[in-house]
Amino acid sequence: QVQLVESGGGLVQPGGSLRLSCAASGFTLRNYAIGWFRQAPGKEREGVSCFSSNTGRTYYADSVKGRFTISRDNAKNTVYLQMNSLKPEDTAVYYCATDLGSSCPVRPNYWGQGTQVTVSS
Repeated sequence: QVQLVESGGGLVQPGGSLRLSCAASGFTLRNYAIGWFRQAPGKEREGVSCFSSNTGRTYYADSVKGRFTISRDNAKNTVYLQMNSLKPEDTAVYYCATDLGSSCPVRPNYWGQGTQVTVSS
């Protein structure tokens, strides 16, 4: 069964850093594209980053480009999101998700449970 489990969220001060993890099971992560999404209170869910397995390309939303980095550890079947220079507007529940395709998912059908990131002083 396809399963995604996020971890690593928490409370961090503005300007701080946090690394999120997404452990995949039921499929081999290296063969599929996977993305990170987030949903802030009162806002729609938005894509923040993804990793394309067929090209090796990465994608970042303009709002996080230069601050966030997506990476993958094939041995651990885990994808990460390193978040630096965090801002209060980064506060959201972060999800990893896939559609088991090779391109970055637009409407994923497999989601993790989410992990809360709160950026506040």
